[in-house]
Amino acid sequence: MGVLDFLTWWKRETLGTALFTWRKGEPVGVDCYGNRYFQEKSAPAGHRRRRWVLYHGEVEGSKVPAEWHAWLHHTSDEVPVEDASRRDWEKPHVANLTGTPSAYQPPGAVTKGSRRDSTTGDYEPWQPS
Repeated sequence: MGVLDFLTWWKRETLGTALFTWRKGEPVGVDCYGNRYFQEKSAPAGHRRRRWVLYHGEVEGSKVPAEWHAWLHHTSDEVPVEDASRRDWEKPHVANLTGTPSAYQPPGAVTKGSRRDSTTGDYEPWQPS
């Protein structure tokens, strides 16, 4: 690990975050992506305990599943359980793929050759009166 790894926040936690976590952090859990979640061991009177995440791999906020996002923002006080049953209408969490080769590209996108299907007979362009 080089000097730049300690100074770049987008690759992993900074040295300050690592020291703060070591000194004041209490591990709470790990999600399916390997992100680790922490909260303060204690908080001043009248304050909530801070909560934070140390990302596994590249720092990307959209890699936090919804149940952990709710816990981080104090919407839920219950720590999410890995084996929690999902409703049949719930889809698995997917991180934001914008800017990656797997990003959604609609028909007509520049990266797809800027070709769209021609319009069908149900389209009438607006004409000024």
